Amino acid sequence: MPNGQWYPPEWPDRIRALAHGELTPVQPRRAATVMLLRGGPLAVHMLRRRTSMAFAGGAYAYPGGGVDPRDDARRIGWAGPTRETWAARLGVGADDAQAIVCAAVRETYEEAGVLLAGPDADSVVGDTTGDDWEADRQALVARDLSFAEFLDRRGLVLRSDLLGAWARWITPEFEPKRYDTWFFVAALPEGQRTRNASTEADRTVWIRPAEATAGYDAGELLMMPPTVSTLRALLPYATPADALAASAAHDLTPVLAKASLGDDGEIVLSWPGHDEFTKRVRTAGGTS
Repeated sequence: MPNGQWYPPEWPDRIRALAHGELTPVQPRRAATVMLLRGGPLAVHMLRRRTSMAFAGGAYAYPGGGVDPRDDARRIGWAGPTRETWAARLGVGADDAQAIVCAAVRETYEEAGVLLAGPDADSVVGDTTGDDWEADRQALVARDLSFAEFLDRRGLVLRSDLLGAWARWITPEFEPKRYDTWFFVAALPEGQRTRNASTEADRTVWIRPAEATAGYDAGELLMMPPTVSTLRALLPYATPADALAASAAHDLTPVLAKASLGDDGEIVLSWPGHDEFTKRVRTAGGTS
């Protein structure tokens, strides 16, 4: 039975074009995504991308998105590990680290209505579902309001200590839109609740990692390789606290798919260290 691995039909042609020097890879854009966790037993918040979406339509994913360049240099209210500590952990400069962590927190708020910020380093905001909160969320989505401005307006500091870096994946070179994405884990703050606040999703669920991966294995849930890999990495943990504690030891070496073109025209697409995702595409267009 085929699994639920997302595989666009245009990939073989683009891979061949790249191999023949007819396609120039675009520069990947920095991005962040958050695996929001809750206990009893451990479950992760996922959204299903609308089938009308050009990229990964119908696939299950986590809240996330691209970095806002305005978050690179401007100093914001910040609590937890320093920007320099995050820079060392993420393998980037201090400004990049700030922007990536900001993207993780901002996108979680924009797409799930959950905000990892508080009035000080020891607290987190409660319910964020009021009309005034929604107005600010919409302004963030429209980029009418920067994240720093939002925090300043609310008198909040970003709680970077509530995040744990989990993995890093880079979109394959043959894709027209590419992202260099850092995956984080975070626990759902007490008093807050998730909702489907994303215009890109038609469904959101809380699901146990074992249930999600079983659905993928059965071909019932469509997912991209990074999503499946990060879900499988959650399987050993019983609580959000366990996963957060384990995140400090996770390898953040970027995972980038490799495509090779054989003499017979067969394409082999692989993700180093993740053999389960290897795809073989024959000249006639079939897959195995």
